[in-house]
Amino acid sequence: MSDRPIDSPYMQFSRAQWAALREATPMTLTQDEIRTLKGINEALSIDEVAEIYLPLTRLLNLYVDANQHRSATLDRFLGNRERRPPFVIGVAGSVAVGKSTTARVLQALLKRWPEPREVALVTTDGFLHPNTTLEARDLMGKKGFPISFDINRLIEFVSDLKAGIPNLEVPLYSHLVYDVLDDRTQVVDQPDILILEGLNVLQSGMDYPQNTHHVFVSDFIDFSIYVDAAIEQLNQWFIRRFMTLRDSVFSDPDSYFHKYAGLDDAEAIATADRIWREINEVNLRENILPTRERASLILSKGPEHAVDGISLRK
Repeated sequence: MSDRPIDSPYMQFSRAQWAALREATPMTLTQDEIRTLKGINEALSIDEVAEIYLPLTRLLNLYVDANQHRSATLDRFLGNRERRPPFVIGVAGSVAVGKSTTARVLQALLKRWPEPREVALVTTDGFLHPNTTLEARDLMGKKGFPISFDINRLIEFVSDLKAGIPNLEVPLYSHLVYDVLDDRTQVVDQPDILILEGLNVLQSGMDYPQNTHHVFVSDFIDFSIYVDAAIEQLNQWFIRRFMTLRDSVFSDPDSYFHKYAGLDDAEAIATADRIWREINEVNLRENILPTRERASLILSKGPEHAVDGISLRK
């Protein structure tokens, strides 16, 4: 563990120090399974899973055990026989940082712990306002900003989840059509663990001044992870992802971004860089990055999406 100022709320670990905390936690994913979990242009290796995510899932498993023990104590006191509320893990970070991959890897590993647990994964993209609403409010250029989310619906979902309500329907989002789907939902039925992944999971009252209830998603999260990287590194990852999508998904006529499929390399790079700097970087600096210090744990990434530092709240 690295030295930190005595007043810092975090303990800081190098990659090697963190990897040693894996202890005897077994690897339960194959190389082929890991390949299916990684995002576009992410070099997720079996070493990354072993050295970063296995120690993290060991820690999370200990937190879940402690949470269940505390709930059982309260249940005995109250004579409560109802199903315990799920342990909620929030995963936050910038566009292009790889938070979706982090969430998928955690779900896959936590499902395979010896204790049988149901682990659900929900992304907050489904709680964006539909494009028709954003267009009517002149907010398409602010998509992903706090104002573009139906925050009341998202809070209602996590509140109902913690209340133990079964068969909750969650809206689904399509990155192909760049919109919320109006004919499909995800059903979340009382999981033991819920991983909630999105740009806004650590935001609070200052981010939603229009919310009069003063209750926020972060109030329902038991453990939070912020996936971090330098802004210029994120810019390069966003451009690389855009170039890959230009040659694949954007070629689909149904893609919202089909208009970019015919761009040459120079035009595509310039377009991606403009989108990043005018929208995503602004959102990062104004709304996402300020939430980093609220996280229980920060995963700091270097080149090729490899985690090179971990900060754990004391």
